Parts: sequence; C-alpha cells; structure tokens
Amino acid sequence: MTEALLHAHKKHVAVLMGGWSAEREVSLVSGAGVAKALEEEGYRVTAIDVQRDLGGLMNALTNPRPDVVFNALHGRGGEDGTIQGVLEFLGLPYTHSGVQAAAIAMDKAMTKRVLDTVGIRSPKGMVLSRGEITGGTHPMPAPYIVKPVDEGSTVGVTLVREGQNSPVGDAWTFGERALVEEFIPGRELTVGVMGDRALAVTEIVFQAQLYDYTAKYSAGHAVHTIPAAIPEAVAEEAKRLAVLAHRTLGCRGVSRSDFRWDDGRPGTDGLYFLEINNQPGMTPLSLVPEQAAHVGISYGALVGWLVENAACQLA
Repeated sequence: MTEALLHAHKKHVAVLMGGWSAEREVSLVSGAGVAKALEEEGYRVTAIDVQRDLGGLMNALTNPRPDVVFNALHGRGGEDGTIQGVLEFLGLPYTHSGVQAAAIAMDKAMTKRVLDTVGIRSPKGMVLSRGEITGGTHPMPAPYIVKPVDEGSTVGVTLVREGQNSPVGDAWTFGERALVEEFIPGRELTVGVMGDRALAVTEIVFQAQLYDYTAKYSAGHAVHTIPAAIPEAVAEEAKRLAVLAHRTLGCRGVSRSDFRWDDGRPGTDGLYFLEINNQPGMTPLSLVPEQAAHVGISYGALVGWLVENAACQLA
C-alpha cells in the first residue's frame, strides 16, 4: 500500500450536497458520486444533505469535525461564497474556490466586467430590472438572450426570438435583475481547468436551440464531442482564455468556462466567453469529469486531487 493511500485512509471528508437552490437535485447526484468515489479511494466519508439550517450544518461539521470538506453544492448558497464563508469561519479546508472568487464567478455581470479588464471578450449586454424585462419594450434587436445574473446550470436562460411581444412575459422568477446579451450564432464550446491546466475543449451539440438545464442533465439531449472538431487555433485560444479567466478571478481547484464560437467569422474572431462555473457538476453527464477522463485522469483521481488540494484562508 502506498504512503498516499495510507494517508487517505486516515483522512475524514465531509461531502456537502443538496442545498436549497434550483440545482438541489443535480447537487444530490454530484454529491452521491463524489462520496462513493472518495470511499473507493480510501477516504472516510460523511455525506451531509445541506438544508437552510445554519445550526444544523455547524453541528454536522463539528460533531465530528472532518479533516476536509468537499463542496458538491451548486447554485445559490453553495457556490456564491455563502457556504465558503461558513467553512472559513470554522477553519475547515474545503474544495473549489474561496469566498471572493466564488462570489464574483456566480455574478455573471460582475464576471464580465472583471474579465473585460484582461481582454476576455463576451457578448455585448446589460443588466436590467425585472420590470424592464417583463414589459413590452425590447432592450436590443432580437434574437438575444435573457439570463439570471446569479443562477448556474443555465437555469432560467431564455432565447428571445424575433416577433415576441415582450422579452420574457410576466413569469420571471429568478430575482430582481437579469443579464441581457446579444445572441451569438454558431457552436457551443466548453473548457475545463484543473489547477492551472486546461483539460480539453468539448463541443456540445444539442437538440434545442439553447443548451438549457434539460439538455445538460437529461441523457440523450446533448452530444459531447471531445476534443472538439474545430481549428487548432480556436481550440488553443479557448484553452488560454479559460485558464486566464480561472486565474484572474482567483478560482481554485477546478472550473469550467463556456464559450460560443461563430464559425462564420475568420480565425478566432468569432470566439466569445459566456460564463465560468467555479464549481462544475460531478454527475455522470458532467463535462469536467469527462474531460479529465479524456486526458487520463479517472473520476476517483479527480475527486481525490480536489481533496488533497483543499484549502482554507483562515485555517
């Protein structure tokens, strides 16, 4: 038995999953997969279904106190700096990004502004109020995209087509603000980053016009081509931008950056950054584990690496 494996047998990992966001069910699947893989890697694992109960969570994380926390939560409360702040208060090392990086990455509008300072181009857009997007006035010529400022997994993303009477009607339930962006035609690309390394470029082909929540988490709704069948220059630029976004925001562990590539434009001119996920899914259909496997890193090795690279600024 190797020294690393002996060490793993002594390490107790608490896996946080569930939560109260719109992505609760996805988080439960991610967390269950992570817990199983970590046990197979030799770690002692406690799975915690996180509820909106701070006292209960504090008790679960102190009786007994784990050595490391694997954050498998998604969406609000889980990847926006909230749970990270609790873990910092407790002095517990945890996987993925810290408080500041998580808070910025979760806010799509803030992410765009920060990354624009280092030359990462995203679609032209603006932040509007609920009233402005539910009224009858279009903020820009259709087609365009309306998305929640701070939801993940493409929750609430809407494509507004020509001829619609209003941007989203009166059914907007994703907060008081929305990000409105020009629609970029072309192809959907995504790049996972592990540490300072871009893993691969995946092209996602889906049946609907948008790579929405259903396409992401329902078998048969999307096809992942890895590596993407795109020009080498475009692939290398997408990788460079993904690593640059990861570093600029101060992300830790793994992240995943999504892009649109308008292949009707020359070279890399049609490549646009869409958003970064600082806590990518770990479900059987998730993209980062798939990319890791493509470069020879098993699911178990991936989650083990995240545990061994967990950190806490206040520890």
